[in-house]
Amino acid sequence: MKILRKIFNLLNYEEKKQALFLLSLILIVSIFDIIGIASILPFMSLLINPTIIENNNYLIYFYQKSSILGITSINQFLFALGLGILILLITSIFLRLLTSYAAIRFAIMREYSISKRLFLGYLYQPYIYFLSRSAADFNKNIFSEVNTVVNRSIITGINLVSHSITCLSLLILIFIFTDPVIASLVILILCFFYIIIFYSIKKILSTIGFERLENNKLRFGIADEAFGAIKAIKLAGIENIYINRFSRPALIYSRSNSLSYLISMFPRAVIEAILFGGILILILTLILKGSSFQDIIPSIVFYVFIGYRLIPALQQVYFSATQIYFSEAGIEKLNKDLVSFQSIKKETGDIIQLPFSKSITLKKIYFNYPNSKILALKDINLTIPAFSKVGIVGRTGSGKTTLTDIILGLLDPKQGMLIIDENPIKINNKHFWQKNIGYVPQEIYLANDTIAANIAFGLDVKNIDSQLIQESAKIANLHDFVINELPEKYNTIVGERGIRLSGGQRQRIAIARALYNKPKLLIFDEATSSLDNFTEKEVIGAIENMRNKQITIIMIAHRLNTVEDCDVIFVLEKGELVAQGSYKELSQSSEVFKKISQI
Repeated sequence: MKILRKIFNLLNYEEKKQALFLLSLILIVSIFDIIGIASILPFMSLLINPTIIENNNYLIYFYQKSSILGITSINQFLFALGLGILILLITSIFLRLLTSYAAIRFAIMREYSISKRLFLGYLYQPYIYFLSRSAADFNKNIFSEVNTVVNRSIITGINLVSHSITCLSLLILIFIFTDPVIASLVILILCFFYIIIFYSIKKILSTIGFERLENNKLRFGIADEAFGAIKAIKLAGIENIYINRFSRPALIYSRSNSLSYLISMFPRAVIEAILFGGILILILTLILKGSSFQDIIPSIVFYVFIGYRLIPALQQVYFSATQIYFSEAGIEKLNKDLVSFQSIKKETGDIIQLPFSKSITLKKIYFNYPNSKILALKDINLTIPAFSKVGIVGRTGSGKTTLTDIILGLLDPKQGMLIIDENPIKINNKHFWQKNIGYVPQEIYLANDTIAANIAFGLDVKNIDSQLIQESAKIANLHDFVINELPEKYNTIVGERGIRLSGGQRQRIAIARALYNKPKLLIFDEATSSLDNFTEKEVIGAIENMRNKQITIIMIAHRLNTVEDCDVIFVLEKGELVAQGSYKELSQSSEVFKKISQI
């Protein structure tokens, strides 16, 4: 029951109501089903001994009233009864089909809704959340784990409830229509057998379920790494290494799945022997009691029909239970993530820009990353005047990226405050501040789409402003290249991750993207470090085009020629601000700056 509650918790409020309605339908269909089955034994008795009608007050009453329908003989009455039972059975089968369709549709649609809630939940997490988890892990949960949980938990959970009701009803019928002692014995044997088997393999199912989860994560991670680094893999000729690394977790994942199905199917043959053996024992017992063959024919038909329905129902209950326990690790994982998403507050309506015309101030900033006691930033105090061009420099590990992420509003300081003009940046106005920012990272992500779509990143084609695209491209020194050298102009497909373009061209697309929304602050985070000297000069030339655009520019760099013409340069060392001033001033006064210039 505990694990069923966890499955139920994966559903939102509306889905829970739908699930309860579906369970009500299953219960109603089961009632119809059982009435149809229960009517078989009396009907067979009537066929063998029609005189029962004359000795039963209810039957004689209905027989007499049936004359209204033109029924004038016992045979016609029996035919009408048989036809009624047939209609009842066909109706129950039809209702069962409709309910099965509704159940399957409900379950399959949960793959859509749960994966969407996970996708939404992940995207709305703070930036720091993504520093400790991989994209492969998110993809695995959204696509693979949701599919597993839906197919092996939600669908099988519905089957478990449905077939449990059927089994219970059939066992009650056995108890009512047969010798209670023998029926109790059959019920106890069946229940004992399944319970013993289930609890014997329960721990195995949990173990291989967690193995499946871990190895599924590994195979996603290895595949993501391989295709992300395909150029390096091809150059090094290490395809076989990655194939071998992928093969082991993929093999364990597949073995875990196949073993779970093998365990799920195991008892059926034994149960068939027990159930039909029990039916034979019941018939032999009736013969020993002196019942004639004619008397036990209805019982034989009834028991065979019960066995025909009970065996698959019992097997489905067992199968569903084993699959649910096999999926326990995935259910736990999705539950944990979905519960952590419940406090997410999504932005509604338009996000307007926070006023920015005076300065950016960082006041007594301290920061350390989760699970780390080392301070990445210590007592940072600095002011960046609006419309200036400033540089932030330092050796690797000095805290440049962390400081940048705090200015971007991606990280929240543990102590201290980011202030824009006179407005402290907090969670309620962070998005209004970010609306002012254009950001050019060192590693540029380009979608396998047109140049226009990559500049207006994330917008629908119908919402792209072509004029703004060209204006941004001109400032970024990209427009002439697009118009003169590309056959499809701005509709040219760049290839996956911009593989058809040079590093400088990708960088200029990134600058045009950063300019598209007319930002008041542009941050270049090591944006030219991977470029050759000639291309770097071209990109810096594009940046210089913006000096007269009333834009504040922050250059993050470790190569000092990039920040040579900045109004002020801030020097970081081991998370501390150790110097600030112009390039000329620092070259004369700062030992740390001099060491950086030698790198």
